[in-house]
Formats: sequence, structure tokens, C-alpha cells
Amino acid sequence: MDSNKNSSRGRQEGSKSRPQKDTKKNTSQKEGSKSASPRDSKKSTFQRDANKPTFQRDAKKSAPLNRKIVKKDFKKISPIKKSDDSSGIRLNKYIANSGVCSRREADTYIEHGSVEVNGKLVTEMGYKVQPDDIVRFDGTSITPEQKKYVLLNKPKNYITTMDDERGRKTVMELIMNASKERIYPVGRLDRNTTGLLLFTNDGDLAKKLTHPKHNVRKLYHASLDKKLELNDLEKLRGEVMIEGKKVFIDAISYVNGEPKTEIGIEIHSGRNRIVRKIFEHVGYKVNKLDRVVFAELTKKNLPRGRWRELTNLEVTNLKMMK
Repeated sequence: MDSNKNSSRGRQEGSKSRPQKDTKKNTSQKEGSKSASPRDSKKSTFQRDANKPTFQRDAKKSAPLNRKIVKKDFKKISPIKKSDDSSGIRLNKYIANSGVCSRREADTYIEHGSVEVNGKLVTEMGYKVQPDDIVRFDGTSITPEQKKYVLLNKPKNYITTMDDERGRKTVMELIMNASKERIYPVGRLDRNTTGLLLFTNDGDLAKKLTHPKHNVRKLYHASLDKKLELNDLEKLRGEVMIEGKKVFIDAISYVNGEPKTEIGIEIHSGRNRIVRKIFEHVGYKVNKLDRVVFAELTKKNLPRGRWRELTNLEVTNLKMMK
């Protein structure tokens, strides 16, 4: 009897619970028939999938708390509003373009709080300076330098460096009055090598002209200690191994109307003393070496030891090089 009563009671309770469940289902169906917002749709989707996390927020508690934390932490990082990443110039590049230091050094100065923008300290590495911003470095206002491009026909016995502790003559002495801005040599020429050497304060262009992937053209006139035999000239066509590394020779030939000691050689490698090493590879010594073309720039109307500024067209062509 007791068991029958229990089973009967269970059936009654089951019959009561089922309508309640159906009522909820019907209620949700009715609510679903109403025009639901995208937010309600997303919320119901998350609730139906048990394997995905539910993104429910208590608007009264979470939102205000999160806003306060973010605002407080942001003030610790930088007291100035984050710049718009879609425009402007990166702060470290702006400082480098002002001639203060290199980009890498600028990052250190920014991190240590030496830079202000519009009177506020900036420690954000990716901050971008806008045209109307006032930038101060250690309290002194700085502005980007005007870009300068100077081409020198380098003479012999000058080394390619900014200064020399041993007191040797440097190429900087030859362009002393070429620019008020501080300009730097692009690449280098050996002390005894003559010819074209470009100077600029345009770091992006300098990097482009010295990076191997851009294959910047360099044409040299080499005077050898003896006549270059034809079979040796043929050995230097294409790739040669120099000190365990491949060097590609774009072109090589005898200079027209000159003895066979006078050779024209075109390469794009920027390795130190590479042309001299190429000829040493087949048993010849270079007595004189002159760079006559660099990145399509030539020595035309530029005497030895003199310099000139590049034309706007020449600068544009260099920047358009791929």
C-alpha cells in the first residue's frame, strides 16, 4: 500500500512539474516571437551552448569598477591622451629626425621620462606626434630637421667616418659647409677608394640604399696591376665565393678604348673591400678603384673633392626605388 501511495504521489508531482516546464518553454517561445535586439539574440545563443562561456555582465557592479581601474592604470602609464595611430609620426622617429639621437636611443629617453608633448610627460613608445604638437627633450623644444641630400666625389686618402681618433682626414671635412643639419655618409668607401659617396639625414632612405634586398647599383672602374686575362674575366661572371660567401657580379667588362688593366665591374653587394677581394680571388691587385655610379647617381659635372646637393627629381627617384 505504501509503495502504491508513493508511486501515485510521484506521478502526481511529475504531472505538476511538466506543465511548469512547458509553461517556461511556451513563455520563452512567446518572448522569442517578439522583435529581439541583437544583444538578446547573442545572449540566448551563449546560454544555449553549454560548451561556450556565458558573457553576462552585472551592469550595476562590473562596468563602473572596470572603468575606474582602466582610467587609473592609464594615468600611471602616461599622463597624456593616447594619440591616433592612423596619423602622425612615431615619437622616437620624430626625435631622431630632430638630430638629437638615434631611434633606439630615443626609446630609452622616452622610457626614462625625458620627453614631453604639449607640456605633458609621454612614456608611451608608440605615441604619434601630430603636426601641431610641441615636443620638448630635456626641457628644450625640438623640431625635425629639414632633409638634406649631398653627393660627394671623394678623393683618395680620406676615410669614411664622422671623426677619427688617430687624426686622419675624414670625408666630413670635405662637406663641412654643405648643410646646417648633421648629415651622415650612406655606406662607406675605403681610404684609397675614390668616387661617389652620398650623405643625408634621411634615415629611411639611408637604410633603403644600404640594405642588400634593394640591390642598389654600384659601378666601379678598377685599375689592375696587370692585364686581366679573358679566362679570368670569364671566371668573374655571375657568382663567386669570397671568404666562404657568395657574391653576385652583375656585370664585368674591359673599359672601351683602354688597356686591359682597366675594368668596369658592377655589383650590389656592400661588403667591406669587396671589389678588391673579388680581383684578389683570381690573382690580381687593384691599384686604383673609383666608384662612378651609385644608385643611378653619376659623377657628371662633379670634380674630385667637390660636392653638390641632389635635385628634387634625383631624390624622388631614389625614394621610388624598389
